[in-house]
Amino acid sequence: MDFIAVLDYENLDNAMFLTAFARALARKEKRGIVLHGDSEYTDRIIQTGVMREDAQIRAVKELNHRLVALFADEGISTIAVNGFQKSLIRTDGQQIVIEKKQILDMPSQPVLLISNLGEDTRTGKPVPIPLPKLAEALRKGFDVAGIDLFSIQESADMMPEGLPKLIDLDQCSTKFKEEHIPGSFRDEEFTIRLNTPSVF
Repeated sequence: MDFIAVLDYENLDNAMFLTAFARALARKEKRGIVLHGDSEYTDRIIQTGVMREDAQIRAVKELNHRLVALFADEGISTIAVNGFQKSLIRTDGQQIVIEKKQILDMPSQPVLLISNLGEDTRTGKPVPIPLPKLAEALRKGFDVAGIDLFSIQESADMMPEGLPKLIDLDQCSTKFKEEHIPGSFRDEEFTIRLNTPSVF
């Protein structure tokens, strides 16, 4: 794999970002994984009376389908899977096991879209895996230099030092994290490649 791009909670509910990302993805000739979790859509499902855990699982599954449709509009062929399917990604709440061979055996041309719903080995049911933990497990498993994460600041393209940029999360200032790093990644300590769709 050449890249692992993460669509986080903040950007997944941003239609302009997703369209720009899909267009950038259409230009890429490398093989990679697009990883996603849930979005604010979860809260909208909860408001209809669904329990949070069920709402989160439903939101992720539906987002997986919606992203396939969005990518298709840009001419991108996509293989979309939820991590629990065929026990592709399993967890016991601590360790994450990834069936690397199954992923590598998938066709190399289309984009591989994977949700963060893994199989809970204790119950056999789907369970959301924290996006940073799963992204880092995939990065290590496929020996990718850094996770592609996207700035949550809409004017990030105007940053004087420019993007993309390799960043050690534990070396970032609190102010920088609040301006650019998705909330779920701010307490992590690994290396990411900070991006915007226009330079991805």
